[in-house]
Amino acid sequence: MSSPPSAPPRVVAVVVSYNRRDLLREALAAIGDQTTKCAALVVVDNGSTDGSVDAAREVSPGADVVELAVNTGGAGGFAVGLRRAIEDHAADWVWLMDDDTIPEPTALEELLRAATTTGAAIAGSRVVWFDGSEHPMNTPRPRPLDSRARRDAAAAHGCMSVRSTSFVSMLVAADAVAEDGLPVADYFIWNDDFEFSTRVLRSRLGLHVPASVVVHKTVKLGATDVDPGERFYYEVRNKVWMLRRSPSLGALEKALYGASSLARWGRTYARSEGRRVLRSAGARGWRDGWRTDPRPNDEVLAAAMDGSAGGGSGD
Repeated sequence: MSSPPSAPPRVVAVVVSYNRRDLLREALAAIGDQTTKCAALVVVDNGSTDGSVDAAREVSPGADVVELAVNTGGAGGFAVGLRRAIEDHAADWVWLMDDDTIPEPTALEELLRAATTTGAAIAGSRVVWFDGSEHPMNTPRPRPLDSRARRDAAAAHGCMSVRSTSFVSMLVAADAVAEDGLPVADYFIWNDDFEFSTRVLRSRLGLHVPASVVVHKTVKLGATDVDPGERFYYEVRNKVWMLRRSPSLGALEKALYGASSLARWGRTYARSEGRRVLRSAGARGWRDGWRTDPRPNDEVLAAAMDGSAGGGSGD
């Protein structure tokens, strides 16, 4: 007697939104049009004031809409969303993306196929801009000193073995999150996805999947380090936090990524038109990175979750 077919993996999409109502509408519609359907959809709204919550419920009536009382940044939003997807919606896989990420119809299908076939813990999409060019903000990082077996396993499926990937369309296995933890909410913005993905992929396979395509509809085509202004504080503080406190990198990797960061900061400063702002923000970030540590997620998110409301279930 043949055994019954196994149930397909349960994928829950998580979208973090903040004051980009029209793009959120487009992103949610694109998730609904996927060739592989999500079992549930979680929208985490970071205290938007532009009607994003109402738009989410209108476009995706079955979505679980989590309204945060304050803006927790991408780091806090994805920490909340991942926990919700796994604990409340029994996700096997969680598909993470920002509200300005518009996936092509087969984006999830290709991510899931690659990840489940190879045994990867994380799979990330190819990220392009409006004109179809590769988006420099979301360039995947190949795994340094990778093993041939890992490279070959990825290449056999048209993928690349990576050490990290971006929250702009990241598919992550729920069991890996259960073992290694959520994103660090206190990062707020910048390096949160780098820290999280390198932590999960410390000893696991991660993939860049070119066949999975999403459009990242940023205002400009450029990397995050193009004249970041006051936000440079988070880049410096979080990178120091990561190198000091996170278990995501080995000693050699810390040396390599630390040197790479210093070189990138120098390039950012050299081409900036607001060097005084960068000096101030960078100095404060450097100071706080050494003098403080990230707070526990529950402490960071307590005020945001106080009285937060959820919408209907996507089950």
